[in-house]
Amino acid sequence: MSGAALDLKGVTFHYREGASELAMRFDLAVPASTITAIIGPSGAGKSTLLSLIAGFDLPGAGTISIGGVDVTADPPARRPVSMLFQDHNLFAHLDVWTNVALGLSPRLALTAEQSRQVTAALQRVRLAGFERRLPAQVSGGERSRVALARVLVRDRPVLLLDEPFAALGPALRKGMLGLLKDLARETGVTMLMVTHQPEDARFLADLTAFVDAGQVLALRPTAELFASHDIPTLTEYLG
Repeated sequence: MSGAALDLKGVTFHYREGASELAMRFDLAVPASTITAIIGPSGAGKSTLLSLIAGFDLPGAGTISIGGVDVTADPPARRPVSMLFQDHNLFAHLDVWTNVALGLSPRLALTAEQSRQVTAALQRVRLAGFERRLPAQVSGGERSRVALARVLVRDRPVLLLDEPFAALGPALRKGMLGLLKDLARETGVTMLMVTHQPEDARFLADLTAFVDAGQVLALRPTAELFASHDIPTLTEYLG
């Protein structure tokens, strides 16, 4: 993978749920080949921010650029982005190898080279030997690694993660974060991860963005952001 800068300028979105509505406006510039954690209260707009970048939601105004290319109107399949969700979206009736292969071809019409890429991705996430197991036959941490292997074979320069390890215990989660850090160093991918765990941001992220009330209130080097006291809502959020 090659790195890609990500730039959102004046990106607006109106979120409605029942009688409540939140008007969001995002401005965010992320350098290429960096890991950015996204923190903030529940309902602040963190997941919506990722959905806008991925193309699952379309903005009312503003522009989204990746690697200097405007992708604002592009559908998700045309954006140079992969996304990893908390539930992993694995198919229970398909084995580990096939679940990963879907990242390259939804019809599973793989070339010999693509088949080698699937095997290599499983080796990279330390799942060699698990190829023919079903998702129900592996642990929660191993299912996380299967989902990660699937996004790796897609070879997109931007990787979005929406609380992908929230269901894991502390030790497994730290192991997955370490694996992400290693993979980011190897591939140069630009990574953004939503997390409710400040310690995850401290461990993994070069930069951390604080999102509140539908806005990115700050984007700073992680240690600097956590040491700051000039944003009252951040101080309140961190306690």
